[in-house]
Amino acid sequence: MSFVDTTSTVKLNTGAEMPLVATGSGVGFDPAAQAAASQWLLTALQAGYRHIDTAAIYGTEASVGEAVRKSGIPRHEIFVTTKLPLNGFTRVKQSFEHSLKQLDLEYIDLYLLHSPTPIAYEDGNPVPTNPDGTTRVDNTISINDVWADMEALLETGKVKAIGVCNFSPKTFEPLLKKAKVVPAVNQVELHPYLVQEDLRQYCKSKGILLYAYTPSGRETVRNDPKVVELAAKYNVSPTQLVLGWHLARGVPIITKSTNVERQKENLKVPVIAAEDVKQINALDRGDRIISKQFWVNGTMLGWTSEQYGW
Repeated sequence: MSFVDTTSTVKLNTGAEMPLVATGSGVGFDPAAQAAASQWLLTALQAGYRHIDTAAIYGTEASVGEAVRKSGIPRHEIFVTTKLPLNGFTRVKQSFEHSLKQLDLEYIDLYLLHSPTPIAYEDGNPVPTNPDGTTRVDNTISINDVWADMEALLETGKVKAIGVCNFSPKTFEPLLKKAKVVPAVNQVELHPYLVQEDLRQYCKSKGILLYAYTPSGRETVRNDPKVVELAAKYNVSPTQLVLGWHLARGVPIITKSTNVERQKENLKVPVIAAEDVKQINALDRGDRIISKQFWVNGTMLGWTSEQYGW
């Protein structure tokens, strides 16, 4: 059995090379866990990861920067992604500078718009809510103005590429009509229960790289009988199998473990045969396993499925 070279990279539309496999850094909202993340992020770098994904709302940017510095690995060999605060649409420059200060790095490789939803800004409250519990949005905000502010960051030389998360063709269209810079990536929930082939093809046609968060689909997907069966065929774990499926489709991945042995295991990804890729594709059921956890009164972060283009 052969394995994928998980140290390899994929070229973005900027010409930059992004490592295929990233380690995530989200740990919830416990400040102690956020601060402790530098320890296992350092072991991830030592295990061979060269891409770390974080976000303002994760509270781990400082830990990411600490791990990068402690690793002793040259900065240019590590790819760092972070994201605009969910409520940062009207504060792009200030938010970016804050993230850069938290990371304490010279530059950021990739800066992402975390969501297409125009969440209202409220100081000290990253996700303000309405009385009914839904997220408060500010519909006076133009996605074109936000993206223009993102584009302006490139002129500072402090960020190498910009992109988006959780976009669909419907939410891309207004952005792309006026964009001077095409987003380099679209980071989305993607796993065997949410294959998103139409979105993959759409992004490919626009020169936008689609890549996956929560790539294993958690236990829901890992325990699927077909996934378990094929994992046994390849003599790997269900997670390794699914990661191999992603890479066979040309989709980079963000995986995460705080355990050093699991970190190493997630870098040992089998090459999946075309017929098995098709079998895994057939598991698709449009199940947004992660996103649906955040739905309140028919909305997620203040938008309906129709508004998201789902």
